[in-house]
Amino acid sequence: MLRFASLIACALVLPLGALAAPCGNTSAGFEAWKADFAKQARRSGVKKKGLQALAQTQYATRTIAADRNQKSFKYSLDKFMQVRGANTIVAQGRKRKARNPQFYAALERQYGVPAGVLIAIHGMETGFGNFMGDSQVVSAITTLAYDCRRSEFFVPHAIGALKLVDQGSITMATKGAKHGELGHTQFLPGNALTYGVDATGDRQVDFFNMTDALASTANFLRKKGWKPGRGYQQGQPNFAVIQQWNAATVYQQSIAIMAARIDG
Repeated sequence: MLRFASLIACALVLPLGALAAPCGNTSAGFEAWKADFAKQARRSGVKKKGLQALAQTQYATRTIAADRNQKSFKYSLDKFMQVRGANTIVAQGRKRKARNPQFYAALERQYGVPAGVLIAIHGMETGFGNFMGDSQVVSAITTLAYDCRRSEFFVPHAIGALKLVDQGSITMATKGAKHGELGHTQFLPGNALTYGVDATGDRQVDFFNMTDALASTANFLRKKGWKPGRGYQQGQPNFAVIQQWNAATVYQQSIAIMAARIDG
């Protein structure tokens, strides 16, 4: 009886997190984890549509395979830029800026971010919207939240994705990159929720609309500390802001170099 009582006492003092369904490295525990995550999502403000979307998610095996096999960020800067088609991005980027200078000038006036930076990100992320991904965003980001490798990082983005469903910005059918990024500049859902801008005035933030997506990207950079008129090459003030966009050093360097060539 004393042993039983001590077990009950221990259970009562365990933190709530200890009772949560554990993360996993295979699909085996995904459904149990989802049921537990639904409680966390509800506490975080996710509503009916978002919870319904969570219930429909499936373990994204292609996302896990991609996450385990990221090779390009191990390349040298020159190799990375060659593989990602930097010269093509710059050439096309200059033409895009020349065709619509007022649009980019308006974004720079409002957010302080030069055209070259936004165009370089747009080109690098989706080839200027030519390929925005073929994976279900909600399933991909939820799978990464469950996966033990970086669960803590992806949980807020999974919550963000469910809230975007509630808002009508995305649905279960929305496709994006294998890590759950969406739209023209591949926003992670938590960032999309926080920094998304309705630049078209239609009362809907649409990351698959170029105007909304680029304004949202500029807003992200400005909110992360972009200093208008200051440099953005490595060692200059705004390079630290580019680092907030992507964690890979070669990616950051490539964006800065291509942006300068587009604006040059």
